[in-house]
Amino acid sequence: MLALIVLAAVALIAVACFMTLGAKGSWSFIIPFRGRKLLALCLVAYSVAISTVLFQTVTNNRILTPSIMGFDALYVLLKTGIVFFLGAGALTGIDPQLQFGIEIIVMVVLSGLLFRWLFLGEERSLTLLVLVGIVFGILFRSLSQFMQRLLDPNAFQVLQDTFFASFATVDTTLLLISTSIVAVVSLAALRLGHTLDVLSLGRAQAINLGIDYRRVVVILLMLVSILVAVSTALVGPITFFGLLVASLAHSLVGTSRHRHVLPAAALLAIICLVGGQTVLERLFAFDTALSIIIGFLGGIVFIILVLRRAAR
Repeated sequence: MLALIVLAAVALIAVACFMTLGAKGSWSFIIPFRGRKLLALCLVAYSVAISTVLFQTVTNNRILTPSIMGFDALYVLLKTGIVFFLGAGALTGIDPQLQFGIEIIVMVVLSGLLFRWLFLGEERSLTLLVLVGIVFGILFRSLSQFMQRLLDPNAFQVLQDTFFASFATVDTTLLLISTSIVAVVSLAALRLGHTLDVLSLGRAQAINLGIDYRRVVVILLMLVSILVAVSTALVGPITFFGLLVASLAHSLVGTSRHRHVLPAAALLAIICLVGGQTVLERLFAFDTALSIIIGFLGGIVFIILVLRRAAR
């Protein structure tokens, strides 16, 4: 609880700095303008953190994340397919809300099929899961690169801008529908909250303790798919961000109980995104991208976790 209180205080400080530092002009303009960006950052942070912790609970593994299992490559493939079949004008010509809805539906369906095959059958080894994730990632990237080579250079330039997470150019018109979706998913996950600690014990133990394993896992995987789809469609792929905040949350709270880990991961994600964006905007004047820093740090954490598990 002390760790959660400290994290909440740091998150509030990050939010206050984001809203006030460097503010010039009328507050009636600054508050709504920065408030919309703040809401988008918090929404993405919350979605990535919660989805990663839930995914690790279902897989009973703290190394795997939806991104590592090929979700980001699926997003790139979807964007590439839109430009390849419909033209570059489709990215800007299609109504943003319609495009957002299509992306979420396609990613949820495809990722749901992938996760269902991987995690509802017999228990599989970590090596197999990582290899399957790598193979699917390579497949999606290969298909994307094949279509990209056939594109007009101008169309490819338009497409390339969507491949990197951008926290400064979030489409604020999508915030209402995104917030509604995340709220519904959160309520559904809350109703299954009593089963999460039991699921983290493993499949056999969960079944022995009376959990309807298949039903609960299917529901949780669909909720994870929706959360990741929303965050990815809003800002783009963030490969190692979820792994970074989930690992830090487990280390800071010193327990595996989800009523502590979930809020800690969400608060850490908000601190990283809001605080990081504030530093980039006020100190570095956008000279670098936040997604690059997050990917670098998250990659280091991933390597450390793999080496630590290998040492054991």
